[in-house]
Amino acid sequence: MDGSGPFSCPICLEPLREPVTLPCGHNFCLACLGALWPHRGAGGAGGSGGSARCPLCQEPFPDGLQLRKNHTLSELLQLRQGSGPGPGPGPGPAPALAPEPATPSAPPSAPEPSAPCAPEPWPAGEEPVRCDACPEGAAQPAALSCLSCLASFCPAHLGSHERSPALRGHRLVPPLRRLEESLCPRHLRPLERYCRAERLCLCETCAAQEHRGHELVPLEQERALQEAEQPKVLSAVEDHMDALGASIAQSRRTVALIKSAAVTERERVSRLFAEAAAILQGFQTEVLGFIDEGEATMLGRSQGDLRRQEGQRSRLSQARHNLSQVPEADSVNFLQVRAVRQREDKVGGTWPSWLCQHPGRAVSSQPGRAVGSKALLGVFLAQELLALRLALEEGCGPGPGPPRELSFTKSSQAVQAVRDALRAACASQWERLRGPGGDEDELQKLGTEAEAESQDPDSTNHLESEAPRDYFLKFAYIVDLDSDTADKFLQLFGTKGVKRVLCPINYPESPTRFTHCEQVLGEGALDRGTYYWEVEIIEGWVSVGVMAEDFSPQEPYDRGRLGRNAHSCCLQWNGRSFSVWFHGLEAHLPHPFSPTVGICLEYADRALAFYAVREGKMSLLRRLKASRARRSSAPASPIDPFQSRLDVHFAGLFTRRLKPAFFLESVDAHLQIGPLKKSCISVLKRR
Repeated sequence: MDGSGPFSCPICLEPLREPVTLPCGHNFCLACLGALWPHRGAGGAGGSGGSARCPLCQEPFPDGLQLRKNHTLSELLQLRQGSGPGPGPGPGPAPALAPEPATPSAPPSAPEPSAPCAPEPWPAGEEPVRCDACPEGAAQPAALSCLSCLASFCPAHLGSHERSPALRGHRLVPPLRRLEESLCPRHLRPLERYCRAERLCLCETCAAQEHRGHELVPLEQERALQEAEQPKVLSAVEDHMDALGASIAQSRRTVALIKSAAVTERERVSRLFAEAAAILQGFQTEVLGFIDEGEATMLGRSQGDLRRQEGQRSRLSQARHNLSQVPEADSVNFLQVRAVRQREDKVGGTWPSWLCQHPGRAVSSQPGRAVGSKALLGVFLAQELLALRLALEEGCGPGPGPPRELSFTKSSQAVQAVRDALRAACASQWERLRGPGGDEDELQKLGTEAEAESQDPDSTNHLESEAPRDYFLKFAYIVDLDSDTADKFLQLFGTKGVKRVLCPINYPESPTRFTHCEQVLGEGALDRGTYYWEVEIIEGWVSVGVMAEDFSPQEPYDRGRLGRNAHSCCLQWNGRSFSVWFHGLEAHLPHPFSPTVGICLEYADRALAFYAVREGKMSLLRRLKASRARRSSAPASPIDPFQSRLDVHFAGLFTRRLKPAFFLESVDAHLQIGPLKKSCISVLKRR
């Protein structure tokens, strides 16, 4: 049963149960206040949540107030329940803030209709917010939530908010599951205002104090505005996601190219190191063989001399030993034998063979000769002495001395020279790799296509003839004009269109804005990889190209224009013909006018190409790149000043980060950046 008399709780609209009285005089159920302020506990109103207010009149009361049961009112309620069949409203004057209900309460057995209490349909699987005033266990879905009472009510219990003048000012919102989140944490008041300066939801106290002077609007107004802008935001998000998808595909392709180039380069370096090691191994084999050959030659001579000297020494030793073994003879026999030897030497004779043999054998071999014992001893003595003299004369010459220089000792000098040259070459190449030129070498090797093109002079022929546009769309780059760089005589149409005007536009000050040339740059700097974008020439004289990011926009007109310095290059349409500009030099092109021009920047090959786009076909206008060194056998050709300037300075342009650049020369010049987004996305999807 419910009611709204003086003995009913204003929160649950039921007869008071364990009534408590607030300082303002209003009575409530103790359980209802406990459910209304769960963080304060059922025993009191004090806590850490700040000052509390009466749910009926919003009068604050102290934090430390302890809620106690009103025993007198409780006894009156018990007496009232015992005097009648039901706890209906009793006699007595009704309070002014609680008028009598217009209709009597329905009997308990009659169920309330479910249609009025049914809230808006809830998402599938989500439990609806229940009414806080219904009895526990039979709570109906809430229709609205009151930010003042901090409770949710079904249609049957919203009557007091519709009838009571004190409750009509409460803020009713769609059912909220967590009502405390809709209150200001500092002042415990409903959040009713939105600060656009700090993008915060505020209560009236915060709006009047900390946010005074800010742009404040009601929450409903801000929500309606943001809901109206939601389709635009979603469209912009979708476009950005599409652009990110193309950029992600391009980044993935770049990552794959980097990995492939790294694997290829690693294999090539390993192969070159193996070849270098094989060359060093072969040189080592040759040097060691040279040492072995020199050693064998010189050892052959030296060892022959050694054997000969050892033989002489052995014969001298043997002769000396034999002489010491012969018995002494008298002087007559010794001298006679020497006289015979001297006479035979004078006549050119030789000693008889029997005299050169052993004495015993000599006697037995010549039995017919009668020789005395003394004479025979003298002969033996003279024989041994003669052998000693002959051995001495044979070895009297000096032996071969050590060579002044060994022919193979210079091998170490040759190997040391190779080692020093190898160390110097390694140090020089390592410095070149780590120096400023290292990035250029790395960019040259990025991608198998660029690598094959750098090795084969004829590999770029397919880029110099007509090629399908889909091939270039794989490298599509979405260019957006940077308004902070636009000259004051250029009017931008979004981020894709620009036109030269006669009246200056009041752009804000910017350090990157051109001041003397009617030029504008694209957003984002390009530093590696391959990029392609298209420009549509609508009217007038137009130049399109690239410019270094660090180029000063305050340069005077003669040096600051696109293509008139070493920091930029461009393709120009002067109303009659195309031409290319770089470093102040111009080269005319014989091609007819094409309203759509494609620009392809190839960092890996340090080249910039301009194409005429017609019906999905690409016709090369001019590809700017430093030429390779000519072979000596190539026939001499006239010197092209423009190409000579490219050969000397063009590669230095790619040591910087570049930006798409546009120069509108005539007063009626107008161009539009081509819409490549949908085309490149379709190409990427097909891949």
